[in-house]
Amino acid sequence: MDYFCIKEVLQPAIKQELEEIGFDISYLSKACNKFHYKNLKIYNLSVAQANILKQTALSCGSDCAVNRDVVTGKAEKSDVILCGSISQLNKIAEKLKYQPFKLAQLSIELKRTLELKRDNKTKIVGILNITPNSFSDGGMYMNIEDAERQLIKLIEDGADIIDIGAESTRPYSSGVEAAEQIHRLKPILEFITKENIKIPISIDTRSAETADFALNNGAAIINDVSGLDYDRNMTQIISKHNAAAIIQHSNGTPESMQDKPAYKNVIEEIYFSLKSKIETARNHGINNIIIDPGIGFGKTREHNFEILNRAEEFYTLDCPIMIGLSRKSLLGIENDDNELKDALSAALSYPLMLKQVDYLRVHNVKLHKNLLNLV
Repeated sequence: MDYFCIKEVLQPAIKQELEEIGFDISYLSKACNKFHYKNLKIYNLSVAQANILKQTALSCGSDCAVNRDVVTGKAEKSDVILCGSISQLNKIAEKLKYQPFKLAQLSIELKRTLELKRDNKTKIVGILNITPNSFSDGGMYMNIEDAERQLIKLIEDGADIIDIGAESTRPYSSGVEAAEQIHRLKPILEFITKENIKIPISIDTRSAETADFALNNGAAIINDVSGLDYDRNMTQIISKHNAAAIIQHSNGTPESMQDKPAYKNVIEEIYFSLKSKIETARNHGINNIIIDPGIGFGKTREHNFEILNRAEEFYTLDCPIMIGLSRKSLLGIENDDNELKDALSAALSYPLMLKQVDYLRVHNVKLHKNLLNLV
């Protein structure tokens, strides 16, 4: 009996599959936009804006979900979810240029979002903790000779950035005074300078005084797990040195952040917190910004996995994204050895590499570099 054979084609394979069926190669790039679908959430539209957007979407063959009370007239505002192919969404944006109620501005924002491109390969950030109490390697590199050997190993294993921390921010840890952080950092920074090591150095600190010292002694990036909240002078210091900033989301301080963390919508709350912090940083003259949704910083295991599964939703913030999940408690094997933790960390990192997350912060650089070569 004759029958039809149907197979789903996933979006990343569309270009190759179009070529294989003999599609017109001169139209290939434009055609791919017809097969690339997006769901975009747009916030706080008036009833008039929501209705016009929905009708515009329908006229382009796509759709727009609105609050049900937009139709009844009971709602004053509505968030909406606009869906369609890239081609359809561009047509919608073009039509909105000629609509009232400030929808021409929405057209500009929609086009900006659609033009965001991700064709980068994930970079690996190697962790060097010069602390007595970090959760997986506390005390291992307090001796300067051990720290130097580990630094060289991370570089030889292929790290793109080295992130050095002199203060543990594991759950329920206490803060470390700036003077002690500087005391711990000084020998390794002197070694980096003496050996003329060129790889970018990031310093994991919440202290503006520590950041100032490090940036004066060869560091180029400050990784502030508090998202610039802990020390009010941090933005000024980073801006003064024209340094890069890694801005992380953290719900509370290490002393209390894991005391029953709760969110109404974890992705949305992290998104808007980071959006606000990006704006603040830029207003202070910080333009080189990496964002980190903060795995394990005031999140339950379920929150952490939702972040990993929906990491792409942070792309519209238009900043490089760093994820740090290496050896953390979300793996559920706190009492096992680091070899197993590294294996599971790499397993969770692989989908993030496929999603082209910009940076992965890891303990085992060699394992992740080898995995990255398979992507």
